[in-house]
Amino acid sequence: MSDATNHNPAHNPAQPGPLRHFLQFRDFSRAEIEYVLGRARLIKDKFKRYKPHHTLHDRTLAMVFEKASTRTRVSFEAGMYQLGGSVIHLTTGDSQLGRAEPIEDTARVISRMVDLVMIRTFEQTRIERFAAHSRVPVINGLTNEFHPCQILADIFTFIELRGDIRGKTVAWIGDANNMAYTWLQAAELLGFTLHVSGPKGYQLDPKRTGQVDPQVLREFDDPMQATQGAHLVTTDVWTSMGFEDENEERRKAFADWCVDAEMMAVADPQALFMHCLPAHRGEEVTSEVIDGPQSVVWDEAENRLHVQKALMEFLLLGQLPSE
Repeated sequence: MSDATNHNPAHNPAQPGPLRHFLQFRDFSRAEIEYVLGRARLIKDKFKRYKPHHTLHDRTLAMVFEKASTRTRVSFEAGMYQLGGSVIHLTTGDSQLGRAEPIEDTARVISRMVDLVMIRTFEQTRIERFAAHSRVPVINGLTNEFHPCQILADIFTFIELRGDIRGKTVAWIGDANNMAYTWLQAAELLGFTLHVSGPKGYQLDPKRTGQVDPQVLREFDDPMQATQGAHLVTTDVWTSMGFEDENEERRKAFADWCVDAEMMAVADPQALFMHCLPAHRGEEVTSEVIDGPQSVVWDEAENRLHVQKALMEFLLLGQLPSE
């Protein structure tokens, strides 16, 4: 059989629409985010009923890990298999990304052999350079600057349990890291308010945020004020990957930014607690909170699987008719 009859995008890069990437949350419009979240609901429902959903049959995902991960690998790998596709897993030991050849050349080669690429790496510029020379969609599995797939899962979880997030308040307690900046993009796009509190020296950088509507972002020196009336309280480890040498310094600086029962008590009575994991009990959150009734961290972790399936499907097939 001639190659000309094979319509796999690995051989024929034509897409159902313009080539799209998901490198940061605001790469999608509000309507597109809402579509992906709605599609994730359908996909999750079918998954729970053991009903096959093989919309990406014969498609291949390449996963490139320059930063190790448990949840990102399992959720993307299981998700692609559940959609009927296959997966290639690459680490820095397996690939030449930015080492023996330029990132641009690696992108040109890999994207001729697969249909979709997920990269978990360091600087955002690395994934942007890869995407600029890729013939297929590229997904940000995490960079130093952004973590859009996690926030997509977090928002899906909130909507699933509490309804529309528009007009609600999300309190981010801790380091102004990739999660915090992605929450800010989501707040601007989806119409909720983000409260942020962290110790001096670890707060949002105005050069990165620019001028933000006070209805979207409010910053607090006191974490108790930030959580006041919040509908969702969320945090992350105090020391992100790559900053391990600052661990002791950070433990001292963040001592008052541990999410505990007292902090949750001033939030909305129906407030949820989230954490992207892995968690350090007794540091950024107490056991009482993360293992308590308001915590939805395990739902949140599972939902990475479902929203990423919807995301991969959207990037490859565009919007599909409702089933």
